[in-house]
Amino acid sequence: MLMLTSIALALLAGLLMTRVMNRFHLPDVTAYLLAGVILGPCLLGRIGLPGLGFASFEQVKLLQPISDVALGFIAFAIGSEFRLSHLRQTGGAAVTVGIIQAVVATVFVDLSLLGLHMVLGDKLPIPAVITLGAIAAATAPAATLMVVRQYKAKGPLTDLLLPVVALDDAVGLIIFAISFGAAQAMEASTINLVAVLVAPLLEIALSLVLGAFLGWCLSLLEGLFHSNRNRVALIAGFIILAVALSMIKFEIGETEIGFSSLLVLMMLGTVFCNICPLSEDLMNRADKWSAPLLTLFFVLSGAALDLGVFADAAIVGVGILYIVARSLGKYTGSALSCTLSHQPGNVKKYLGITLLPQAGVALGMSSQVGAAMGETGAMVRSIVLFGVLIYELVGPSLTKWALTKAGDIQPKETAQNV
Repeated sequence: MLMLTSIALALLAGLLMTRVMNRFHLPDVTAYLLAGVILGPCLLGRIGLPGLGFASFEQVKLLQPISDVALGFIAFAIGSEFRLSHLRQTGGAAVTVGIIQAVVATVFVDLSLLGLHMVLGDKLPIPAVITLGAIAAATAPAATLMVVRQYKAKGPLTDLLLPVVALDDAVGLIIFAISFGAAQAMEASTINLVAVLVAPLLEIALSLVLGAFLGWCLSLLEGLFHSNRNRVALIAGFIILAVALSMIKFEIGETEIGFSSLLVLMMLGTVFCNICPLSEDLMNRADKWSAPLLTLFFVLSGAALDLGVFADAAIVGVGILYIVARSLGKYTGSALSCTLSHQPGNVKKYLGITLLPQAGVALGMSSQVGAAMGETGAMVRSIVLFGVLIYELVGPSLTKWALTKAGDIQPKETAQNV
């Protein structure tokens, strides 16, 4: 009962907070995250009243399946951006931008933290520097998609942004796997070529194959039903199934191989939207059905943010440098790649700002580092957590501002959503 009360309170608090934040013209995503922080273990949860917020981070983790499924719906929706009709217009540019901006962000963070390492020495070890640079490549698709939906953003920037965000997961996964493997090799003085080179490519390939197979099955079974209600229920069932299958892991030699749930769900959405004639209408209906689930996702994401990272001055200092270097890298990389792919001026000017949000993927990477690299891993996880906290609270507003300045969000849409 207490868990259900906490879920109900989280949903209501998130919705009510939007009424407050809309007065300041802030996106709903920011309101949901702030509601989560208030209900989290660092604020209301500390009071200890049963059902009033979340008393511990372990309690928040118990609701992880809700977040996993919600992120599945988000990734499924992003997959629709890979319709062949869209790819003919933005496909080449999306690949160029997706790769270059991620690599440049990694290089900026690596060089900046390497300079700090020259001053601090072993207080900021090289393996931590390399790993943080790799994690910097990751961009959170959830907050970006929610801002686009809320304000009905439409235009050249949005058309390029969504496929870039989708590709970013694959690019970031490769960069992270190689850098993380190198960091582990530096600590252990050994190099596992399978872990460094083969594992990330195999994970991406298997994720795409699984997602494509599930998308084909969904399209095939969809023809058995004639009611939109049943078809939407079928989509929901496949999304939950895909999330569950993505959790399977197996070993090849000494290397553990798994699936990227984001890639699996994106591929599921991509295949479905390209071979099912009713996909556009059905995906729009699924989006409406999943709205309460997405609200919970962001409130729980806010509750999972640990404000305790502000207590460590060293973490805050390195975290600020990480945020500045990553932001400059994302902006510079986006501007450079937009120039190379001949994008309009507004896209070149504002795309990098929309790629700043960082959340679940980065936290997942940092958790993996924390479990494998002892004290160095714990430091990396705390720095990433600090960065995610700032990016999650500020990123949605910056995305809205950039889309508005680029002309993809019209003033009337902003007014209608206040």
